[in-house]
Amino acid sequence: MALKRVWIPSPNYSSRGGAGIRLIVLHTAEGARTIESLGSFFGNSSAQVSSHTGADDKQNTVGEYVKRGNKAWTSANANPVAVQIELCGFAAWTKSQWQNEHRNMLDNCAKWIAEESKALGIPIKRLSPSEAQGSGRGVCQHVDLGAWGGSHHDCGPGFPMDEVLKMAGGTITSGPSQPSPKPPAPSGPVPPLHVDYFGKSHNSQVPDVRTWQQKMKSRGWSIGVDQIFGPESEKICRQFQSEKGLSVDGLVGKQTWNATWTSPVT
Repeated sequence: MALKRVWIPSPNYSSRGGAGIRLIVLHTAEGARTIESLGSFFGNSSAQVSSHTGADDKQNTVGEYVKRGNKAWTSANANPVAVQIELCGFAAWTKSQWQNEHRNMLDNCAKWIAEESKALGIPIKRLSPSEAQGSGRGVCQHVDLGAWGGSHHDCGPGFPMDEVLKMAGGTITSGPSQPSPKPPAPSGPVPPLHVDYFGKSHNSQVPDVRTWQQKMKSRGWSIGVDQIFGPESEKICRQFQSEKGLSVDGLVGKQTWNATWTSPVT
């Protein structure tokens, strides 16, 4: 049975610039728990982030936000060559949680992979990080894209990737398996925040801005460290807030500041 695709359009997309699609990439949303709430976030132009598709626990249903012919904005330099899905889950979930509590989500993901594979001629083959970052054609997780894809760690070590690929009718691996790295644990005390909050239009050049930018850079985000909270910093702030289930306002207050030092790197 074909998946029901619920169209929830996002304005956050652009042309692939002639690049051919070779990757099917899996992500975890790290906040939104339904395709509707995920679509609401992607529907905000100021969020500057999107994905082609989302999956939650509704049987045989996915949300569609960006058409596959366009480039969605969710994995940095890999975006031009990737078609991508956000699972409404968390990288911290265990294998048992995925298998026992979110079976429908895994099934939706597998069916989506099969449909994209057929439409695009991409083999349902698990790629190693070197293959994903090289010229390989197949399926990978966000973590497999490394710094090229934004240095994220989803879908997490508990995600049953091999099982999903089997469900999709594909191949587990094209070579020796490579375990996903564990997210590095936050370290060091949280430095003091010397203002109530800062953002693009408030306290945008205080010293705390540089401190925050440097920490975000050390977490793997591609951000300039210039003590100027401009559009780039606001975009990354919003993406980070969405990942961590925080209020998405593009402002760094106490909650976002603390999460920058204490939340797991995903």
